[in-house]
Amino acid sequence: MDITVIFSLIAAISGIILGWAGRSRSMRQDIIQEAGAEALQRADVDYIKRGVDDIRLEQRVQGQRIDALSERVTRVEESAKQAHKRLDRKEETGGI
Repeated sequence: MDITVIFSLIAAISGIILGWAGRSRSMRQDIIQEAGAEALQRADVDYIKRGVDDIRLEQRVQGQRIDALSERVTRVEESAKQAHKRLDRKEETGGI
């Protein structure tokens, strides 16, 4: 065989091998990069979930505070109503 044919075959085979190795390395790097991005995305989703849970808890606490305040306002209104009735009775009797 001619030496140029042998060198051509060696060059072609080495090109195929180097191309395959480069492709494999590129695929591994892509997989690593995708895994890192997915892990970051999961961490972000977990952070958002914790934030939503905190908001729900705070909303529940605020609801309880509003209910308690509403109850207090109702009592104060009833007390003021009773006080007005007593004042009206005093005015009618001439006590003031």
